[in-house]
Amino acid sequence: MNITCESDNIEDYLEETEDIDFSHPTINNLSDGLFSRSSNEVDFIKNAYEFVRDQIAHSWDIQSNRITCSASEVLFYKEGICYAKSNLLSALLRSKGIPTGFCYQRLTIGDTPDTGYCIHALNAAYINSIGRWVRFDARGNKAGIAAEFSLTEEKLAFPIRQQYNEIDYLEIYKQPNSKTIQVLKQSTNAIHMYLNGLPSVL
Repeated sequence: MNITCESDNIEDYLEETEDIDFSHPTINNLSDGLFSRSSNEVDFIKNAYEFVRDQIAHSWDIQSNRITCSASEVLFYKEGICYAKSNLLSALLRSKGIPTGFCYQRLTIGDTPDTGYCIHALNAAYINSIGRWVRFDARGNKAGIAAEFSLTEEKLAFPIRQQYNEIDYLEIYKQPNSKTIQVLKQSTNAIHMYLNGLPSVL
């Protein structure tokens, strides 16, 4: 698998933005706590990943109408869809100088093509100690979904089914896709947005 980066400048993957607001006190406090109980860089990345995966609920899984977007907002409400959760994970890692980007897949909304398609977000981080990027998906596990942090093989939430025209976009982007942010900021009901409003192509 040949994953490429949108930018050759590693600093582009450390930028703070309105939605990746890692200077926010709550983000700093959490990243400091996770960092203090981590033994090294990889351990911190794993701990941050597992926090977002396990402690931040996916809005669809809990059938919540609330929409969150910025990292601090996701942390405050402790919920969000994959677009929002990827913002939080990026903020936590970037706050400690770990380059972090955004990756995407095109998946069926349900289990078959007749349900339509949506763009799904995950993250990639550059791990200095091993000298390469690693992708991981903090969507949140449940029955049938078992994503894990792994340096040896990808264990993402969703395997791509080419027979259903699903797509794994093999690029690491500097910032969240504008369509994913736009839908979060323009929608008012997370359940309706999830079923009817998510972008289907990058």
